Amino acid sequence: MSHTSSQFQKKSKEKAYDREHRKVINFNISRYNAAVPGGQAQFADLNLARERAKNLKWKAIEVLDQTLENFEANITRRGAKVIWCEDAQHANEVILEICQQKNCKTLVKSKSMVTEELHLNDNLAKHNIESVETDLGEYIQQLAGEPPYHIVTPAMHKSREQIAELFAEKLGTDPNDSAEKLTLTAREKLRQKYAEAEVGVTGANFIIADIGGIAITENEGNARLSCSMPKTHIVVAGIEKVIPSMTDLALFWPLLSSFGTGQRITSYSTIVTGPRQQNEVDGPEEMYVILLDNGRSKMLANEKAREALYCIRCGACLNACPVYKNIGGHTYNTTYSGPIGSVITPQLKEMKEWKHLSHASSLCGNCTEVCAVKINLHELLLENRYEAVEEGYAPLVEKFSWKMWKTAMLKRSMVNMVNGNFKSTFINMVAGAWTKNHSKLKFPKKSFNEQWEERKKQRNL
Repeated sequence: MSHTSSQFQKKSKEKAYDREHRKVINFNISRYNAAVPGGQAQFADLNLARERAKNLKWKAIEVLDQTLENFEANITRRGAKVIWCEDAQHANEVILEICQQKNCKTLVKSKSMVTEELHLNDNLAKHNIESVETDLGEYIQQLAGEPPYHIVTPAMHKSREQIAELFAEKLGTDPNDSAEKLTLTAREKLRQKYAEAEVGVTGANFIIADIGGIAITENEGNARLSCSMPKTHIVVAGIEKVIPSMTDLALFWPLLSSFGTGQRITSYSTIVTGPRQQNEVDGPEEMYVILLDNGRSKMLANEKAREALYCIRCGACLNACPVYKNIGGHTYNTTYSGPIGSVITPQLKEMKEWKHLSHASSLCGNCTEVCAVKINLHELLLENRYEAVEEGYAPLVEKFSWKMWKTAMLKRSMVNMVNGNFKSTFINMVAGAWTKNHSKLKFPKKSFNEQWEERKKQRNL
């Protein structure tokens, strides 16, 4: 068992019995569930919209090299610089170099899961550069010294009372402040950071190939401020975020908002096609776009796993997953949690070290049912399990047990060699991982085959 696997099992058990945690999560997800049907009502045919979005992502991913080259050619014409980074270390080095060239002391950053992949804040802090999260949920998590709990709602696991206590401890506010007052406090603190920052970092919800632009959708306006107020704007995006055309946003933006938060559309939707032009009065003087691979090309080469690159990070599968709702986002101990995280993490990282995540599923298929772009998530989880076995990563005990099972099941006389009491005793003895948290298995005294043969004999008498 790998270290990450043992840690996962330990944390899972702790969180599964944490009733307060489950109470907060169930409350927040219930609000999401109540909102989503309203957002999805805008589609005349929701199933057709999801199918069309999946086909558009398929189109972009199948010719990913050409699509990204089109994007690069179009955005560089307007003065942006595109940098291709093979892994997280390379991306961190590039961002640090840019910051040092600009004598950056303070950096403002909008919500971006791909920068969490890089552990960007920690890396910049080592070089005395303050990286400030400007999304309210991310800001709360940064104050708490925690990574995001959820792809869309980073502080989903915290109640208003817990946030008020955190603000009182870190910012000196009244612990009885209302949610509105807490928000205004954060706004006041962050506004000053925008004015001080030399560099702003954003992610990209979508990379638009035909116009050479990045699309950002949000509810707080912090991403728009992060990319327009500092003199230097750095975009960090995974190479899979590309879509063929700007017109596709008419489909992808409503899908992302309705599946992500239950809104018809988010409050701020922005397309950035480069730094400030000669005839423009605002915007950054320089713009860098970092296209991050970090394992994505490896997924692209895998014909079955490739489908997971269609993900638009709406987070709907997390909210639907019974496992996620019981053990929470931090238990996964990786950037992407829930069903999509369980699919892509073993592919982006090492299968041997992270294969356990693909077993953290009931295979109920609810994640596939709610996916905005109809990714067959539960099938991909099974595919990961198959790959792990094929690559020889199954434990020795598991290999031996299944070999015995196969041998016995292929020969009826071996199955009937011992009675049900012996089978029950033996199985419960070797199935300790199952019986630790479940009731013991109990076999009937006689197998179905034996009972059938007896019934036939009685009829023939």
